[in-house]
Amino acid sequence: MLRRDFITAALAGATASSFTMPSSAFATNNEVKSNTVDDYNYFSNLLQKIVEPVFYLIAHEKLHKEFPLEVSPNADNRNKKVAYLECFARAISGAAPWLALQAEGSDKQARERILDYALQAYEHSVNPKSADYLNWEIAEGQLLVDSSYYTQAMLRAPVLWQQQSKQTQQRIVEKIKALRTVTPPYTNWLLFAAMNEAFLLQVGEQHDPIRLDLAIRKFSEWYVGDGWYGDGEHFAFDYYNSYVIHPMLLDILKVMAEQKVYFWRDKIDKLHATELKRSQRFCEHLERLISPTGTYPPIGRSLTYRTTAFQPLSQLALQKQLPDSLQQGTVRSALRAVHQAIFDNPTNFKDGFLQIGFAGANPALGDWYSNNGSMYITTNSFLHLGLPQNDPFWTEPAKPWTQKLAFSGQAFKKDYPVDY
Repeated sequence: MLRRDFITAALAGATASSFTMPSSAFATNNEVKSNTVDDYNYFSNLLQKIVEPVFYLIAHEKLHKEFPLEVSPNADNRNKKVAYLECFARAISGAAPWLALQAEGSDKQARERILDYALQAYEHSVNPKSADYLNWEIAEGQLLVDSSYYTQAMLRAPVLWQQQSKQTQQRIVEKIKALRTVTPPYTNWLLFAAMNEAFLLQVGEQHDPIRLDLAIRKFSEWYVGDGWYGDGEHFAFDYYNSYVIHPMLLDILKVMAEQKVYFWRDKIDKLHATELKRSQRFCEHLERLISPTGTYPPIGRSLTYRTTAFQPLSQLALQKQLPDSLQQGTVRSALRAVHQAIFDNPTNFKDGFLQIGFAGANPALGDWYSNNGSMYITTNSFLHLGLPQNDPFWTEPAKPWTQKLAFSGQAFKKDYPVDY
């Protein structure tokens, strides 16, 4: 039984495809309508629109049956069932801080309802008797990737772990440990393996220190300067520093520092502090990439991950660790502009579910590893929703970001490289 099945009564049997977004939540004609009253509701409504249909289905054991699976026309021949873990894990990784928020707010009932769905989803995901057991035995390396978002969510919102039964917790640990048989390539995949070990470390389970150590060593070597990492031995100009590298390095190093894990080259808390500075510098670059209307360069692979390109800004806003050069009202306004530039196009959704695309549906942009479940990683640009509605991030006056200042003839700060 679900803990609170409000939606059945509220919608009188409606299906997940009936979820709609209030039309007032979106601006028109590319006008950015950032203000201290509306912004929280804008992000909250949009995140609900993205995640509630998915969490509703898996909570009711209908994800495999009713999720309208779509694969990229450029897809390889991998087992399509990996899409279900991708969809849930990526969606929950970004929604987790919002779901864990206990504060009062205009969306409190929605948070409580969707948290119940998410808790039930975790239970079904590892129950072999459930119709929505998430296919952990598939012989696909992709499971390692998305297991890391599945565990990262529980680091970001410990309630997702703490409110599970002992049996469900044991099953989760068993599934995560079993994925150690996947050998990650020397790319951002090292962080997926390390994230799982950080989760195990955090919850008091036996972890593999080599998988933590290797990821930190290699990314220390792959740092190319001025806040940017290579993804492996060679640098690629894309958004993987946002999608994976900075956010996961920060979360992993935070756990290691709190648990006082030994590291061969330096004190782990010092490494965490250095990574924070590098992430802050990277955020300065991200903010400068946002045009006066909220658009940003459509560069690199995995472009269909949409607003995840700005995950580090959202993450540091949540953690109250934005660089001094970026005010909260500036970051909030810029993030709203970005989300409007992408999500104002109604073709991003079909029957309530995200489609492969960028600023609207465009299946041709899908990569060889893409399906529509992959798209739910976009929730990771909503991490700042873990801040209560009365937090200064939401109440400070809206302020223009760098390009908006620059292209309107106003003074703006010059930029110089850093050497850390």
